[in-house]
Amino acid sequence: MLIVSAIVSGLSLGAMYGLIALGYHVTYAVSSTVNFSQGSAVMLGAVLLYTLWITLGWPLGPAVAATLVLAALFGLVVERLLVRPFAVRGSNAWLMATVAGGIILDNAAMFLFGKEPRSLPSSLATSPIHVFGAGIYPLQLIIPVVGVAMAVGLQILLNRTTRGKRLLAVVQNPTAARLMGIDVTRTIAVSFAASAVLAAVAGMLIAPLFSVSSDMGLVFGIKAFAVAILGGIGSALGVMAAGFVYGLVEALVTSLLGSSYTQILVFSAVIVALALLPNGLFGRAAVKKV
Repeated sequence: MLIVSAIVSGLSLGAMYGLIALGYHVTYAVSSTVNFSQGSAVMLGAVLLYTLWITLGWPLGPAVAATLVLAALFGLVVERLLVRPFAVRGSNAWLMATVAGGIILDNAAMFLFGKEPRSLPSSLATSPIHVFGAGIYPLQLIIPVVGVAMAVGLQILLNRTTRGKRLLAVVQNPTAARLMGIDVTRTIAVSFAASAVLAAVAGMLIAPLFSVSSDMGLVFGIKAFAVAILGGIGSALGVMAAGFVYGLVEALVTSLLGSSYTQILVFSAVIVALALLPNGLFGRAAVKKV
């Protein structure tokens, strides 16, 4: 019973990590940059949904839609103010700028939303169903399905469609992409909006299983970046698969050995895996032209 519960919990957590990590994948695939305020976008999704749905009493549908729109706007702001000014000059200062942007958002949420964690009620996370004697919330089964569907959809979009190949052309050869009529600047901005939306979806899905707070996204963002690197950040399916592996290992270690050992053993395993496979579990070495 304990193992079954840990496996389901691990798959749910892993899918959530994978969703956030897909955001890293999208921006990297299009612009070779990543948004290190991704964890804050997770928090933003959960906090906005709570505020609109619970505090202001909006119907769930409009609350979810507004949350996704506002998350996309956050992604656009990050790209325009924290990434583009540095990237166009060939500077890597966007690394620190996006970290700082996330810290600013976290603290703004703390002042506006409050410090105290709050519970987001959901019928999908209140009445467990029993599988092999273990109590499992329906939401824990839904999250992996959503994660896999998004990863597959993203993989198909980028690798099997003309529009997706044009997106990939932006990072491979921006000049050629412009000659093809692709608005490179707009494409990169859209990738950051999509990245923030993926993180917000993860935040909304996981919120009923955890408490909603202004600092909830920090650890999720760090773990999701580890998942992105572990899976091979250039592969959507690899990133999601690595999310499941990471989530399962984390849940099993916690259940069998206790939470005191979780971060030590899991991150040690990540270091060993990357030492043996520098390009990630599903990544490929970059081809260098000589």
